[in-house]
Amino acid sequence: MLAFMLCLWSGPVPAAEITVDQASIEASNPGYRLSLAFSFELNRGLEDALTRGVPLYFTTEVQMTRHRWYWFDETSVSASRTVRISYNVLTRQYHTAISGQLQQSFSTLEDAMALVRRPPRWLIIDGNTLKPGDPYTVGVRMRLDVAQLPKPFQINALNNSDWRLSSDWIEFTYKAE
Repeated sequence: MLAFMLCLWSGPVPAAEITVDQASIEASNPGYRLSLAFSFELNRGLEDALTRGVPLYFTTEVQMTRHRWYWFDETSVSASRTVRISYNVLTRQYHTAISGQLQQSFSTLEDAMALVRRPPRWLIIDGNTLKPGDPYTVGVRMRLDVAQLPKPFQINALNNSDWRLSSDWIEFTYKAE
């Protein structure tokens, strides 16, 4: 009986993961824009907290480095952008805000999450900062930023795997134009 029970037990449930589906840099007139697409689902605990009025903060981080043979790699870009999603119980609307700039309201959670999963292109660096022709290593990740949650939820997030939602750093090479 014990052997049968051990076969059925699959071990601890891993923390939910965010996957980076698409990441690219596009040269434009004012500078270089980062285009991203993520895929993930909110677990029941996060959905419940959101519908009870706790805003969730998703932070995207990007780093661009240029390899140098004579010293440490040069960091050309190190930036982050946060998307806040909240729910208003009185209006029954979901609200999203991107780093205090773009604010939108949605009637469903799925519509609001579409903005989190596929944020608008983001100007990460001026056009004259990168050296044309040089290859740069670009690293991107997204995570649920528990440091911006209210203090009681920060403590809960340390002990609860429902609040650990992040992607691994993905890297790709970009040749500046």
